[in-house]
Amino acid sequence: MGKRSIKENKSAYQLAREEQGLTRAAAAELLNMSESKVEKIENGQVHPDDVLVMADAYKKPSLLNYYCSNDCPIGQVYVPRVEVKDLPTVTLEILALLNKLEEEKSRLIEISADGKISDDERGDFLKIKDQLEQMSLAADSLKAWVDEKLAEGE
Repeated sequence: MGKRSIKENKSAYQLAREEQGLTRAAAAELLNMSESKVEKIENGQVHPDDVLVMADAYKKPSLLNYYCSNDCPIGQVYVPRVEVKDLPTVTLEILALLNKLEEEKSRLIEISADGKISDDERGDFLKIKDQLEQMSLAADSLKAWVDEKLAEGE
């Protein structure tokens, strides 16, 4: 059995490995790479292809979003971080956001009717846009929960 890590600021990749109960040596064998490469990945020298392999092997699809939103320079700008939340939490969040959007639906129709956003409409439009972005994140969180459960075989 390998040594147990006492490192305080563990990367998401190391945490995912440890959640599977794998030593670096066992992970290296599972991932078909050297132990030193696993260590380098866990210390920040990560390539997208490695993350694809790890996400599959560790049954942790959320590593893909983690990589894109934290380690990829383009993703850091364009990909929001998605949290995997439990089903009741994400369901209630989605329902609350749907209720808010229902209240704003008429205003969105008014703003959109002429195909232009006037200065007096801009604030309301930006508020609705923010709510839609929150809904998108909540939907992504639900998808992440489903992906994790499917990967775990549930």
